[in-house]
Amino acid sequence: MTLSRTLIGREDVADFPLLKLEGIEVKSDTGAFTSSFHCHNIKLTEEDGKEKLSCHFLDPQHDKYHDKEFVFDRFSLKKVKSSNGQLEERFSILTEIRIFNQIFPIELTLTERGSMKFPVLLGRKFLSKRFVVDSSLRNLSLKGKIKTITF
Repeated sequence: MTLSRTLIGREDVADFPLLKLEGIEVKSDTGAFTSSFHCHNIKLTEEDGKEKLSCHFLDPQHDKYHDKEFVFDRFSLKKVKSSNGQLEERFSILTEIRIFNQIFPIELTLTERGSMKFPVLLGRKFLSKRFVVDSSLRNLSLKGKIKTITF
C-alpha cells in the first residue's frame, strides 16, 4: 500500500475562510495532539434557551485583527494538556483551513496565546494523515512549493 503526504515545514501561512482571516502564521507542533487558535473574550452566553460561544480571534495588536465577534452554535469542551503539562478545559470548534491551495476541515481549540509568536498551532490530529513535517523548512505553502512524499 502506497501512502502520499505533502511536505510541510515548521511554520507557514494559512487562511481560515469561514473566520474571514487570511495570511495567518501557523506553526506545526507535532508535540500537540489538537490544533489551537489564539483568541480573546471567550464567553458562553445563552440565546433563545441555547448556549452560544463567542470570541474574537487574534489580538487587537495583530496586523490581521478585524475586531469581528464570532458566535458559534456548535462547539464542544475538550480536556487538553497544555505545553506546561497542565490539564485544562478548552472550547473547540470545527472550521476550515486553506493551506497548499486546498481547503481542509480542522478542529481548533480556542485559547489565550497572546504571549506566543504564532497565533495558530497545527497539532498531530490535523497533520498526521495529510503531511510530513520537516522542521528544517519554512513557508512551503506560502512559497507555492508543494512536494509530495510517497512511502
